Amino acid sequence: MSVVNNVQAGAVSAPAASAKAATPWSEQPSLFRYGIVWEIVGPFINPIFFTYPSKIALAFYDTTASGELPYFLGQSLEVMLYGLTASLIVGIPLGIAMARFRRLDWALDLPINALYATPLVAVVPLLVLWFGIYLKAKIIVVFLFAVFPVLINTYQGVRECDKNMLEVAHSFRSSEWQMWQDVLLPFAVPYIIAGIRLAIGRGLIGMIIAEFYTTISGLGFMITRYANVFEMDKVFVPVIVLMVLGVSLTTLLKWTGRKIAPWSAANR
Repeated sequence: MSVVNNVQAGAVSAPAASAKAATPWSEQPSLFRYGIVWEIVGPFINPIFFTYPSKIALAFYDTTASGELPYFLGQSLEVMLYGLTASLIVGIPLGIAMARFRRLDWALDLPINALYATPLVAVVPLLVLWFGIYLKAKIIVVFLFAVFPVLINTYQGVRECDKNMLEVAHSFRSSEWQMWQDVLLPFAVPYIIAGIRLAIGRGLIGMIIAEFYTTISGLGFMITRYANVFEMDKVFVPVIVLMVLGVSLTTLLKWTGRKIAPWSAANR
C-alpha cells in the first residue's frame, strides 16, 4: 500500500516540479528581453524606417499631453463600439434562427458564405460610394468585418446542442422562446464568446481600414499623418495602442466567459 502511495505521490509531484521549473523566463525570451534588445539596437537603425521604445514612450507622452491621442482614440472607439454592438445584435439572433429553422438556413447560407469569403477591403470603395465618407460608412465597414465570426460561431454552437437536452425541454412543453432562453443560448455561450473574440480583432482591422478609405480620422489618421512625414516614433504610438486595446478586450472577454459560462470545458 505504501508503495502505491509513493508512486502516486511521485506522479503528482513530478508534473508540479516540471511546471515549477518550466517558467516563461526559462523557456522563451520575455517581452522585457525583447524590449531591451530593441532599445539597444534601435538607435543604430535609420530613424526614417524604425524607432525604439524610449522614443515611442516620449511620443506617447507628447501626444497624450497635447490631447491628440485621446481625441483620435475617442473617434476610433466610437466607430468600434457602434459597429461591434450592431454585429452582436444581428449576429447572435440570426445565428440561432438559422440553426433552428431549416428554410432560413437554406435561404441565407449561400449569401452569408459568399460575403464571408469576399475580401471586404475590395467592398469598402462601394460602401463609400453608397453611404458616404462619414461615421455611418465606417460603422458599416466595422459591422461587416465583425458580424460573420459571431454569426457563424453562434450557428455552430446551436447546431452542436445536445439533442437529449432538447428532447427534455420538449417533454416539459417548453415554448420556442423558452427553448432559446433556457437551452440553446446557454449551450452556445462558449461558441458565442469565441466568435466575439474573433470579431474584436476583425473589427479593429475594419476600423483602421474604414479610417483610411473614408474621412481620415481616429487612430488611422495618426498613422497616415506621421507615416507621411516619417515620424516613426509617433507612428508606433497608435499601433501599440491598437495592440493593447485588442489584448485588453480579448482578456476581458475571456474573464467574462469564465464568469457566465463556468460549465464550459474551456473554462475549467
